[in-house]
Amino acid sequence: MTYQPKDTKERILHRLKISRGHLDKVMKMIEDDAYCIEVLHQLQAVESGLKETGNVVLENHLNTCVTDAIKKGEKETVIKEVMEVFKKAR
Repeated sequence: MTYQPKDTKERILHRLKISRGHLDKVMKMIEDDAYCIEVLHQLQAVESGLKETGNVVLENHLNTCVTDAIKKGEKETVIKEVMEVFKKAR
């Protein structure tokens, strides 16, 4: 049986804990002079996990904060806010 988080906060924390576990493994691999390619594969797992976590946070933000702001007539403000996040990511 796979682990199924109950809510968004739990999903985010679960994903972050998985990413932290991957990062801990990378640190141990560096300490143990592991083969560089193996380290790179593990780093990719960390990056992927954090990206997926970001996707969950974004989805939650769109479904809650952005939806509420649009209902209040603040569409331009929240769209600008979200776009700024993506501009920084480039």
